[in-house]
Amino acid sequence: MALRYLDVEALKAAPVAKEPFEFFVVPGFVRPEVQADINRDYPKIAESGSFPVAQVSYGRYFADLLDEMASDEFREAFEEKFGVDLAGRPHTVTVRGRCSPKDGRIHTDTKSKILTLLIYMNPEWEHTGGRLRLLRSADNLDDMIMEVPPAAGTLLAFKRSENSWHGHKPFSGERRVIQFNWVTSEGDRRMAMLRHHVSASFKRLFGKGSPQPAA
Repeated sequence: MALRYLDVEALKAAPVAKEPFEFFVVPGFVRPEVQADINRDYPKIAESGSFPVAQVSYGRYFADLLDEMASDEFREAFEEKFGVDLAGRPHTVTVRGRCSPKDGRIHTDTKSKILTLLIYMNPEWEHTGGRLRLLRSADNLDDMIMEVPPAAGTLLAFKRSENSWHGHKPFSGERRVIQFNWVTSEGDRRMAMLRHHVSASFKRLFGKGSPQPAA
């Protein structure tokens, strides 16, 4: 399928940093002309934390975006970019709509994740908090490689490693991000979705949850 919403040519042209872990950033990866439509159809999420897309409601433009992200063309672009074979690897998709002041703690992703893709859908970002920082260490939020404002269809993609540290300064309010991961096995995919499902159910029941990692 031809990707109408995602700028794969800009992805192919983006340089990949190799140290201290592999990553790249593409501003405007979601094409500017469709951002307003996708944001209008973005899931309405009142709680902080990550929610599986199967557990939320959304409109047609957001559904079309998810279809493009599930396509072979999308997968092949990231295979080429990172030099990995993702054929047959399952993927997970979660969304965030709000951030709590407790979110953003420094972490690496779980070992079951191969690649992490973050697509930010906030029309603009003037806040000092909530800007994802790629870090050199596990204990210093100011020891950063770069800072990524979560704005305007920006893509951040990285290969998960033992030192792929990231986090952000506190922020409270609306903060939209789609997280897409290729994972090592179907069992890992099911476990991740079960964990998110239980967490989402708890938040909706009690209106709160544990501090969340950054995204």
